[in-house]
Amino acid sequence: MFIKKYYEEFELEESRETLGRTITETDIVMHAGQTGDFFPHHMDAEWCKTQPFKERIAHGTLIFSVAVGMTAQVINEVAMTYGYERLRFTKPVFIGDTIRVNVSIKDKKDHKRPKYGLVTELVEVFNQKDELVMLCEHILLTEKKK
Repeated sequence: MFIKKYYEEFELEESRETLGRTITETDIVMHAGQTGDFFPHHMDAEWCKTQPFKERIAHGTLIFSVAVGMTAQVINEVAMTYGYERLRFTKPVFIGDTIRVNVSIKDKKDHKRPKYGLVTELVEVFNQKDELVMLCEHILLTEKKK
């Protein structure tokens, strides 16, 4: 779906939540192959039994990628990603965990080009136990109405 949502139309504290998505072993194996990150934390079940979490964990970059994709439900024709900041992985995600994403408008400010504003979204990822597993700020470069 395509929309046009201008800078002035974003409201602080406005939020939306995605449906859940279960992280699978296939997700982890494919991500390792795509990135070259074959660290034992993600790939070696026996080695992981000797470590604090006792099982394989998903790559942080996998969770970030999946979470961002989960939020891409609508295409805003007058906004684009300007960047991400303050990325943190607060808890591990395991094979079989189901994540969901909550996005809320945290801040708005003018951009150096008067035609645009910056909208900062707080992106929070939760597991099936409602534990925060990842968060970051997504900055949108958004057109202003004339």
